[in-house]
Amino acid sequence: MAIGFAALGRLSVFWASLGLSLCLLSCAAAKPAALPTYGYDVIARYPHDADAFTQGLFYEDGYIFESTGFWKKSSIRKVELETGKVLQQENLPDELFGEGLVRVGNFLVNLTWTSEIALIFDYKTFELKSYIPYEGEGWGLTTDNEVIYMSDGTPEIRVLSRANLSEIKRIPVTANGKPVEKINELEWIEGEIYANIWETDRIARIDPQTGFVTAWIDLSGLLENHGTVTETSSDLNGIAYDKAAKRLFVTGKYWTHLFEIELTAPKH
Repeated sequence: MAIGFAALGRLSVFWASLGLSLCLLSCAAAKPAALPTYGYDVIARYPHDADAFTQGLFYEDGYIFESTGFWKKSSIRKVELETGKVLQQENLPDELFGEGLVRVGNFLVNLTWTSEIALIFDYKTFELKSYIPYEGEGWGLTTDNEVIYMSDGTPEIRVLSRANLSEIKRIPVTANGKPVEKINELEWIEGEIYANIWETDRIARIDPQTGFVTAWIDLSGLLENHGTVTETSSDLNGIAYDKAAKRLFVTGKYWTHLFEIELTAPKH
């Protein structure tokens, strides 16, 4: 059966239109949904040492434990929450730049930025017990009491043995399929990893099984609206969680305050 040129033209237009429609549907279906972004309410604020370049933070036994960084100024500390008073402190050697901090049994593990060693301190006395080497930079630490999670500034989180810090695997961290750079201080909270993202006011909530960011927390304006900005105030960094009372604490480098916050309904 012969088909005229006019009919062929109409068929071409039909198939082109159908193809475009299918493409639009496919593209719409493939576009990832925006991740929810939580806001915050400030529940309380507490004094924080404005000379502390906060690198690691966690809450344990009613106290804040904090590690600070910078050469000749790095330390680990036990701090009274209500007053910000440093109750116990051990300084690192001048040549070391302190980073993340985590408790592992009767010990504290403190990373260093570029020295490729972790310092192991006695949890109660802060006596330095040993050093453990690792490769690359050290940034943040947390634990689920089974393994240790370590960030190094890349879009990957290392999973380490609690026995000797040997590497078990790495978790690629992505948000809507894109790698998340500059993952910094970490905190294990109710089955998720909360992570500061360096040089931003955001915290990522990460599924440790998949590495997917499930939501963001936007802490924009926290220090400016609820604390005191000084000439040295720097990045948001430091997340701590009181598991018993379900209290969430955050602070930053050279911040004058540590804040207890409550997350507000997410926006999409």
